[in-house]
Amino acid sequence: MLNSLPSPTSPAETEDAAIERIVRAGPSGAIALAGISTAIVILLWFAFYFIVFLPRGTIQ
Repeated sequence: MLNSLPSPTSPAETEDAAIERIVRAGPSGAIALAGISTAIVILLWFAFYFIVFLPRGTIQ
């Protein structure tokens, strides 16, 4: 089942050891999500700049 806990690699592995193993793997999914979100915001900012501000011309 997708939501079930992974089975321990050995019978002696405790819950604390499993948590330590997960924490050691790091927050790679959260970092990837933050990077993708930041890239989208920057791309939208550039699109807004090139589509709205540049066609209006310079301020005189």
